[in-house]
Amino acid sequence: MRKYFKKIKRNRGAAMLISVIFFTFISLAIISGLVAPAVREFRNASVYLNSKKSYFLAESGSEDALYRILNNMAIGASETITLDSNDATTDITDISGNTKQITSLGDVSNYQRKTSLTLSTNNGVSFNYGMQIGNGGLVMSNSATINGNVYVNGDITGSNSATITGTAMAADRTAEIIDQVNDTGTPTDTILFGNATSTQDGAQSFTVASSDVITQISLYIKKVGSPSNATVRITADSSGKPATSSLATGTLSASSVTGSYGWVNIALSPNVTLSTSTTYWLVIDAGVNASNYYIWGANNAQYAGGLGKLGQYGTTTWNNTSPSGLDAFFKAYLGGVNSTISGMTIGQSGVGNASAHIVNDSTIAGSLYCQTGSGNNKSCDTSQTDPAPLNFPISDSQVQSWKDDAVAGGTQSGDINLSDSETLTIGPKKVVGNLYVSNSGILTISGTLWVTGNIVLSNSAQVKLSGSYGSGSGMIISDGTVSTSNSATFSGSGVSGSYMMMLTTSTSSSAINVANSAGTVILVAPYGTISFSNTAGAKEAIAKTISMSNSATLTYESGLMNVNFVSGPSGSWEVQTWKEDQ
Repeated sequence: MRKYFKKIKRNRGAAMLISVIFFTFISLAIISGLVAPAVREFRNASVYLNSKKSYFLAESGSEDALYRILNNMAIGASETITLDSNDATTDITDISGNTKQITSLGDVSNYQRKTSLTLSTNNGVSFNYGMQIGNGGLVMSNSATINGNVYVNGDITGSNSATITGTAMAADRTAEIIDQVNDTGTPTDTILFGNATSTQDGAQSFTVASSDVITQISLYIKKVGSPSNATVRITADSSGKPATSSLATGTLSASSVTGSYGWVNIALSPNVTLSTSTTYWLVIDAGVNASNYYIWGANNAQYAGGLGKLGQYGTTTWNNTSPSGLDAFFKAYLGGVNSTISGMTIGQSGVGNASAHIVNDSTIAGSLYCQTGSGNNKSCDTSQTDPAPLNFPISDSQVQSWKDDAVAGGTQSGDINLSDSETLTIGPKKVVGNLYVSNSGILTISGTLWVTGNIVLSNSAQVKLSGSYGSGSGMIISDGTVSTSNSATFSGSGVSGSYMMMLTTSTSSSAINVANSAGTVILVAPYGTISFSNTAGAKEAIAKTISMSNSATLTYESGLMNVNFVSGPSGSWEVQTWKEDQ
């Protein structure tokens, strides 16, 4: 019997297995091709996210340092802040006396971004004229010369070849008599405005005791942060609220206001006549910023002639203060006298105008704007109104802030007397006494100096700023009189743009006496008289009254329009550049 054996093919299904494997590899390749870009995008997104986090972390470091510097808070040369377990390291470098650089490095998972910003002191005080003078006026004689422009809230009187090489403006002078005032004691309350739309503007109603022109307003005010300039308005009354149009306006310069209460004067134009038995409103029209605003000192129902309000100028939306019934601290000045220029030579080579209500016996190179005049080289051009009084570039509030800076360095009692080439470096410091520098003595100012007594400089005495000021400027403040003679001089730090300011609060008719060229100095006597004689000179002068005689010369420098003082309100910081470095 034959047996048959069936051959079994053991490789059956191999083709199928190969197909499956091949299909699997193809699928994996396809999936990999699809997934890889997604993974890359996810990784890129993660890198991008960490990079953005690092950038904003660096920005946070810069902003934190900037906030601390602007608000005078403690901060070291290097600071580290931590956000979401990541660090930003901020370094603050003093490039010069009035320039700082802030660099901030953010690091998130080793992804780093770096930002930097540069700060400089802002133009807290700008001097646009070689001389700016108050109600006392300018008197020039015997070849006295001003090389530059002059603005006087009063008369300009000259004789014997007195010359102003630029433009001379004599504004109708403001009255010194206060018609209305509310300043009883210290403020018990505040009127806060400029921080929100509903409280954008502050207002105070008032009446006047006599019918006359309104020329000036004074405000007792302080600021928070760095608000912008505000417009001061006088309006009529409209149903117990300020009218929507102005009778007169002036500018409240933010740089004249500090973080502490102080009186700030605002000249108004045009000088409109106010009537008795009529209600008017004083309005401070400000911007809106929750972090930068003004605070107006006030008390409760102490001024019988009016009432404080909060609202928005140009609308009918005005509300009571909180608490209601508050009266703002203010002073209203009425009256004034038409200005006169007489006996002057003004301008040169066809350039240099004269402008005043009355101009007599003067030679004008440029245009002559006046309402009436006689004895001039040309007729009056009556097309322009009289110049409006200017605000002084330095306020009481700023002066007090500078004094506070000096006190922060300590107080020293007794006179300082340097002579016979002796040297002394001092500041910031308050000196209760007098200051004498003579016989080639050298006084170096390293910070704001406040002398409560008199200052006398003579016989080649030198007063200069420390080199640490760089291009910044500094000052000495005196409550007494100041006298310089026999080649005594002031000077800056030695760097271009650096100036010394000598300021006195004296009301004396001899507040500052300069008998020779005083050097690189700005002289300020807002309540008294500066006298120049015997070829005396300076770079800038501001006073209630100025007298120049015997070839005295003042030469104004254009750089004085942007003087940066390192300390005080004018030493506040502003951002010059802000960028990413890496």
